[in-house]
Amino acid sequence: MKQILGISLLLASFSFQPASAQILKKLGGKSSDSTKSEGNSILNNVINTGSKTGLSTDEIASGLKEALSKGAEIGAGKLSALDGYFGNAAIKILMPEEAKKVEQKLRSFGMGKQVDQAILSMNRAAEDAAKSAAPIFVNAIKQMSIQDAMGILKGGDYAATNYLKGKTTTALTEAFRPVIENSLEKVDATKYWNAVFTAYNQFSKEKVNPDLVSFVTEKALAGIFFQVGEEEKLIRKDPVARTTELLKKVFSSSNQ
Repeated sequence: MKQILGISLLLASFSFQPASAQILKKLGGKSSDSTKSEGNSILNNVINTGSKTGLSTDEIASGLKEALSKGAEIGAGKLSALDGYFGNAAIKILMPEEAKKVEQKLRSFGMGKQVDQAILSMNRAAEDAAKSAAPIFVNAIKQMSIQDAMGILKGGDYAATNYLKGKTTTALTEAFRPVIENSLEKVDATKYWNAVFTAYNQFSKEKVNPDLVSFVTEKALAGIFFQVGEEEKLIRKDPVARTTELLKKVFSSSNQ
């Protein structure tokens, strides 16, 4: 009974707009050789016609940066809103797969409400942390070189997302972790999680990360890069509808 109560306490305690859409699609975001060739040809057309329209490669890169900055801000804004994680089935943070048996057992004991509260608390912590993502993304985008920008224009479907992942993961982890830790510690979630799952790991072949903060931070980062990828897809699909004035100018040059 004491063991059940301990687990009960644990669970009760848990408590881009893609302004650059067409950029990536038109400028080389497709997978087949023919479409890649087409994308490169459009990119070359943009660069070659830049002189005719008064656009330089600097301006083209600036247009991309504006678009990516808007997309990153919108993506982070969506996740930091209420239910940004919890209401999104694609990135909602759930109990670890390895702990499913524990979760099922608790639910069978009539503790479904406590399990649900645990899940809600983890997602609320991620939503709190996501508020710090936009400035980190924007800073990385501002530091992007012309070569980086052109590489993204000619890259694959997630070239911008992968660029941001490489440039911001460390900074995002440093920013997210203390926010998540503070959010979870308010309800003593980390203490109970560590005690219960450290003991659980001694008897289970499939281990659960006993560090709740690390677990939630990892899932929160996965969610934000997923969302950035979704924004990038929009950027590739509908650049005209979601573009800045500079980006409109950049793309109008490609049609001349």
